[in-house]
Amino acid sequence: MTTRPEPSLAQRKRQLVADELTRAALDLLARKGFDAVTVDEIVATAGVSKRTFFRYFASKEDVVVQFLADMGADMRRELASRPPGEPPSVALRHTVWVSVDACADNAGQTLRVVRLILETPALLARFLERQAQWRGELAAELAARLGLDPAADLYPRLAAGVSLTAFDTVLQRWSDSGGAEDPAALTDRAFALLAPVLDAPEAVTPQTHEEGRKP
Repeated sequence: MTTRPEPSLAQRKRQLVADELTRAALDLLARKGFDAVTVDEIVATAGVSKRTFFRYFASKEDVVVQFLADMGADMRRELASRPPGEPPSVALRHTVWVSVDACADNAGQTLRVVRLILETPALLARFLERQAQWRGELAAELAARLGLDPAADLYPRLAAGVSLTAFDTVLQRWSDSGGAEDPAALTDRAFALLAPVLDAPEAVTPQTHEEGRKP
């Protein structure tokens, strides 16, 4: 098992600056609304220059989306680490839970981010773009686990897409409840509903076109 190298002092300093910019931006955006906040206000609140801001983020949209940006990589790592013989619904439930749990661990800030994304068309569009990338990565990992061809078999992309829809649904319900609903319970309920489809034997067994048309 490999371990990640410890970040250097320069990397830690960069992360501190990025974290401070993120905190300042999210606080302003949550209080004033996305359209009312400028980059100038964000850098003034964070105590850095505008040039520094653009060294870390391309736009104020990126500040919000970046808050959730590492989720795709975390989900793919989790899926890759699941036991080989595990049913797809179980592996995918754990995969999605990694990101839901990360949100729940920082509930106050994450709820603000989720609401901003869901209520701001520009942010929602960027978030959906990011999810399209996640779907491709999860599909590739699923195909490798099940010995399927991601270019020819429908299952990997469909299963990845359905799982990310479950992720979105859990976040929406959790956000609508103001954090009152248990995200773990919501995730379990979502994948209990999806399990019959995700674990159907014919879903993970490649078929020829002719076989698929047989009654």
